[in-house]
Amino acid sequence: VFIAYYPHPKSCIYKLNSSITKSGEVTDTFREDLKNNNLKQLPDELEPLTDAIYKRVQSIFDSKALDDMIGNGSKLQTPPNTLNDNFSKKEFQELWKRINHKYAYKVQFDSNELIEKAVQAINRELEVTQLTYVITKGVQKDELKKDDVVSGEMLQKKASQTDRLTTDVVSHVKYDLIGKIASGTTLTRKTVATILTKIRPVKFDMFKANPEEFITKVTRLILEQKATMIVEHISYNQVDGEYDSSIFTQEKHTSMDKAFKAQKSILDYVFTDGIAEKSNERKFVESLDISDEVAVYAKLPKGFHIPTPVGNYSPDWAIAFEKDKVKHIYFIAETKGSMSSMELREIEKNKIACAEKLFEQLSNSGVKYGKIDSYDTLMSLVK
Repeated sequence: VFIAYYPHPKSCIYKLNSSITKSGEVTDTFREDLKNNNLKQLPDELEPLTDAIYKRVQSIFDSKALDDMIGNGSKLQTPPNTLNDNFSKKEFQELWKRINHKYAYKVQFDSNELIEKAVQAINRELEVTQLTYVITKGVQKDELKKDDVVSGEMLQKKASQTDRLTTDVVSHVKYDLIGKIASGTTLTRKTVATILTKIRPVKFDMFKANPEEFITKVTRLILEQKATMIVEHISYNQVDGEYDSSIFTQEKHTSMDKAFKAQKSILDYVFTDGIAEKSNERKFVESLDISDEVAVYAKLPKGFHIPTPVGNYSPDWAIAFEKDKVKHIYFIAETKGSMSSMELREIEKNKIACAEKLFEQLSNSGVKYGKIDSYDTLMSLVK
């Protein structure tokens, strides 16, 4: 092994093994060894520096190789963000006592109702595209380069023609239609078979035109109806266990770019969502923090969640208002850039709908839940 010091900026600090040529260029051997994770072992005295040395060699041809080794010295370091005195305020403790329980959900619905709704949705919405194929005519190029062979571009294209694939060709491919849909919807084969026998013949014939797309779209339509019914029939029961206050300090932040120095939050800093300097959440928390009606608030962490059949849901804010200034003292808020349910993803809409069901059950506890897009919307709901 030949090792030497080279001041040339391209040559790396060490010249080692067969990694670098005499002119300071990285060899193909090194590139191949790096690709296969088979880099040569360095001498004992250099072994502790192995990662740093090989990263430096890699940086000669990969400008991003050193990214994870170099920090931004001018970037603000995040100070400790622990619970402050606002957490101990009577107003927040009363709110926290009402919401820090854990819950399990139960769903009961009639499968016949699901069958009828799924059939209606398929008859109303199902459309599939006809399978097509393209015939391209051409002649082989007079001269072939290596890149032409590698890319498969050995022909000079002269003409192309697109035609529909006949159902005779499609029919030769065997599909477990019922099994595929049953697996995708977690319904029984019997239920899926009943749905398929009830849809209009013209819709069922679409399977022949494009089996894969038919299966995918029918599965999606059934799942949408299933999700809607789950929301309609879901109920929650309180289970053993409560959320510990430590969930508020478990999330770690590496940058102060989105930090807001708060006065009424239970943490000194609030880290808002959104990439804009004045995102919807940032404007909301700034208004919240100076409001005379607000006693104390918390941005709820991801660790605080409500279970739903389509995934856990975490509300955004827990707010305690000053007594006698609003009619709803305790409020759980979901901040959205748009109040239109059409602009929310289907899965998010279902999660929020499940949360609404839970807080309806908790209405006797004095906690109100709502979707808001601004501080003004919040005040219109609590005043």
